[in-house]
Amino acid sequence: MTRNHTYNTTVTWTGNQGTGTSGYRDYSRAHDLAAEGPPVIAGSSDPAFRGDPARWNPEQLLVGSLSQCHMLSYLHQCAVAGVVVTDYTDDAVGTMAESGVGGHFTEVVLRPEVTVAAPEMAEAALRLHEDAHKACFIAASVNFPVRHEPTVRTA
Repeated sequence: MTRNHTYNTTVTWTGNQGTGTSGYRDYSRAHDLAAEGPPVIAGSSDPAFRGDPARWNPEQLLVGSLSQCHMLSYLHQCAVAGVVVTDYTDDAVGTMAESGVGGHFTEVVLRPEVTVAAPEMAEAALRLHEDAHKACFIAASVNFPVRHEPTVRTA
């Protein structure tokens, strides 16, 4: 049985500085990303494309989504396997190549640093990253490699 889920968001451009898009340098890339429930995310484009570095850009949000999805899948896998995770941090990095008018991501590397409750859990904790990757909805939806370079410590 297939279950479908729907996610609704609203993007509102807030960057009209009085003359709209009358010229490439005449408007801000500022926008708001909203959904029912959570707070609004202030967005822009990457500073390389005249964006505001104080706002989230779509490329950061994509990398963040992959990192979040992996973490949530991983924590679930660990809970089911009896691996007690006490701390989790991921310093993820995505690489995008520009090509002409557009571009594409070439890869995202996740670098989760995991702390588990006991030394005998470390091997399973490392192995469960592969299961988490297979279960991650976002990773299954992208057309570029998502690699993992995990480290596991014990408390």
